[in-house]
Amino acid sequence: MNASEFRRRGKEMVDYVADYIEGIEGRQVYPDVEPGYLRPLIPTSAPQEPDKYEDIVSDIEKIIMPGAASPACTELETVMMDWLGKMLQLPEAFLAEKAGEGGGVIQGSASEATLMSLLAARAKVTKRLQAASPGLTEAAVLEKLVAYSSDQAHSSVERAGLIGGVKLKAIPSDDKFAMRASALQEALERDKAAGLIPFFVVATLGTTSCCSFDRLSEVGPICNKEGMWLHIDAAYAGSAFICPEFRHLLNGVEFADSFNFNPHKWLLVNFDCSAMWVKKRADLTGAFKLDPLYLKHSHQDSGLITDYRHWQLPLGRRFRSLKLWFVCRMYGVTGLQAYIRKHVQLAHEFESFVHQDPRFEICAEVTLGLVCFRLKGSNKLNEALLERINGAKKIHLVPCHLRDKFVLRFAICSRVVESAHVQLAWEHIRGLATDLLAAGME
Repeated sequence: MNASEFRRRGKEMVDYVADYIEGIEGRQVYPDVEPGYLRPLIPTSAPQEPDKYEDIVSDIEKIIMPGAASPACTELETVMMDWLGKMLQLPEAFLAEKAGEGGGVIQGSASEATLMSLLAARAKVTKRLQAASPGLTEAAVLEKLVAYSSDQAHSSVERAGLIGGVKLKAIPSDDKFAMRASALQEALERDKAAGLIPFFVVATLGTTSCCSFDRLSEVGPICNKEGMWLHIDAAYAGSAFICPEFRHLLNGVEFADSFNFNPHKWLLVNFDCSAMWVKKRADLTGAFKLDPLYLKHSHQDSGLITDYRHWQLPLGRRFRSLKLWFVCRMYGVTGLQAYIRKHVQLAHEFESFVHQDPRFEICAEVTLGLVCFRLKGSNKLNEALLERINGAKKIHLVPCHLRDKFVLRFAICSRVVESAHVQLAWEHIRGLATDLLAAGME
């Protein structure tokens, strides 16, 4: 959709909203539809090719509005999470369509998904231990619980531990910045010998610093064997798993209890839209379910509906699945795959530029759309280069530390980025580096 069509469609949508407001007195206060009405009305999976915009808008009135805002808001989300899950080839245990034990929910952010998983795991292990030892208090359990993540995990994982009131330990990563089974097992044995209770592990697929991947196929079996909840944080990289050539990066997901990625990061969906799946939804809802009289409704005990207020921190929620529905239909799976592949190609193009200049070095394997690089030399030199790059305000880079090295990160993330932009960015960086080195900086 170009700018001209966007203006036209935007005006049409304003007219639709205005017509709705003008005619609102003619609409029913409460819908006639019954729970489960929506799923039979839409396909069971996302379209491979784009749908027409006119058809999508037409379906709003035919399919969504009869159940707006309930149960359409809930039911579209359930189906959209199944669409996404199928695009990622998630195990059926994570999908809701066959009345299994799992299902998906759209959270606001990966931070929320990690926290929800940790709190659910905490409640699950506490109930299990108290059932085995009826005199055991919750406080006595909490002080012994310990969670784990790679030393490359996002700071939101540490924050979840702080909010959840549990110890979180960082597992040293290997030379590719990945968590391995041996390091995790060593920490588990040490902590169990000290009387602690390991209960939760976060495996990161596509770390923030360098897009490294924890060895899920190694870590997963250990978690299952030890009875620990395994949560997968693939906030950025998860979008790429819709491409068959990148799906292997998700191998081992069958060992997980929960999985999360952010369509709002790399799948063209506006913030906020963080997709989270659980293998057993009762583990999640059992930790947070409260039913005061003012929130009760006639269908809550029917088993026919999903009550997403039990799946998240807030009780209220937005109609996030509607924008996901639009994106999946406007682009189709093939369009979204092409978008991902283009970004990965551009990242490798930038990587090739870096390799061609002997003054620079690549600092981590380039797998998706992130390139970690630096000038050969001191951290002070690279800090000065970053200051010049960001100070010029033509492009913006965010740094990281990989071990003891200060590293620059070039991320392909704009919807409209082209090869020419990447080339201009590299020439800009090279020029600033030349000036910096000419000034005698080392």
